[in-house]
Amino acid sequence: MSASTASPVESTACPPAARDWRRIYARRLMLSDLLVLIWVVFGVQMLWFGVDAASLAMSRSHADLAVSYSVVSVVLIAAWMIMLAAYDSRGLRVLGTGPDEYKLIANSSLRLFGLLALVAYLFHLDVARGYILIAFPLGIVVLIFSRWMWRQWLVVQRTSGRFSSRVILVGSAASTARINRELSRQPGAGYWVVGACIPGAVLGDVLPDTRVPVFGSLDSVDAALEATGADTVIVTGADEMSAQLIRELSWSLEPGSQHLVVAPRLIDVGGPRIHMRPVAGLPLMHVETPSYEGRKIHTKRAFDIVVSGLLLVVLSPVFALVALAIRAGDAGPVLFRQARVGFHGDTFRMFKFRSMVVDAESQLADTSRLDRAEGNVVLFKMRNDPRITPVGRVLRRWSLDELPQLVNVFLGTMSLVGPRPPLAAEVDQYESHVHRRFLVKPGVTGLWQINGRSTLSWEDSVRLDLYYVENWSLTGDFTILWRTAKIVLQRTGAY
Repeated sequence: MSASTASPVESTACPPAARDWRRIYARRLMLSDLLVLIWVVFGVQMLWFGVDAASLAMSRSHADLAVSYSVVSVVLIAAWMIMLAAYDSRGLRVLGTGPDEYKLIANSSLRLFGLLALVAYLFHLDVARGYILIAFPLGIVVLIFSRWMWRQWLVVQRTSGRFSSRVILVGSAASTARINRELSRQPGAGYWVVGACIPGAVLGDVLPDTRVPVFGSLDSVDAALEATGADTVIVTGADEMSAQLIRELSWSLEPGSQHLVVAPRLIDVGGPRIHMRPVAGLPLMHVETPSYEGRKIHTKRAFDIVVSGLLLVVLSPVFALVALAIRAGDAGPVLFRQARVGFHGDTFRMFKFRSMVVDAESQLADTSRLDRAEGNVVLFKMRNDPRITPVGRVLRRWSLDELPQLVNVFLGTMSLVGPRPPLAAEVDQYESHVHRRFLVKPGVTGLWQINGRSTLSWEDSVRLDLYYVENWSLTGDFTILWRTAKIVLQRTGAY
């Protein structure tokens, strides 16, 4: 955490409203969910039956009982709200980050749909199928969209330290600095570091390169909690603390309002791969190894073929216009073909629209002597590369030069989402562990594309690519594609 984003430690006491942010946020979500369901269910009722739906009735075939559809809508909304609460879709552990919040909304809604179908069958209730078949999918979509909107608001609040867990880090100087660095990269996750306790430290120290205060050694945790109003203690390294000491620390926390988190040494592992299983009183963390074969791979390839094929057809007018613009700029070729290293280390020809002068490759040696992009010792990146043509500069700002890579995707040498395809000269400089990026196909876009693009350091580029290789999923691919579209429209980080 840099000085500009350090925790606001000037105020040592946490106001009551900050301590109750979970309850406040959950109440807002509950009200939002209720308004969404009222709008969806009664909206579908009026759409399906007309504005005079109150006079319509749902009857049972074996009895003279009729129930107004308005009553049915009210019951449906109430049951839906109960199911959302029963599945803890507004629980602390799923709010703000990860896909679990959305999954719980979908699962609880689908189970309510199944329960309604079972009740209708058992009691021979004559329910309009169209009314139900529209209300449930539409309700799920609008609920998830509403939660997504709330999440964007929550992320903005959390960047300023509001609606976040106030955290005391406990462990060695190295482990607390590491966890602080990782948490500061994603303030939207909701962990705001306000202090640390380090063995052998004294009151008044700070974590390196931050303004996060150190409150002393491990026996100063209670004083740190009191001084900062923190509600969460994260143990960053178990080597400095025995099992008995961690247990005693958990006993000292206020039940229900203060929380203990133990951070493992293992980092950059996606949540779906981690499973906690208590065995013989031991909380064992099982980490599944990533899979690079089977149904998921075939599904990913089918998705690549369908989407890239459709995009090639839909964007064909754009291809033609870009080609004409390049040819109008000079007499060189429209496409630029370059050898890249891909799946299993095999070399392939990657296609791009030419954005540089014709002899750009021969000028590389002279260009490399100029001022390069800071912080990257392997990738050649220059903010004001003199080899880029005027047309090419426009293409790069809008990422239009990348469009021909859809041909690579369709042919199978690339995927829509994956690690960045490197040059052979870059691969020669790789450390052994970096070669793991070749376990999957390189992508037109990836985590590097949505987390800084050309502004990333080499270490961050490697970390993001390897994280994707170890934790890829189809759901994650959809998220990356969606975020890529937003990044391209914002023209962020490209040059």
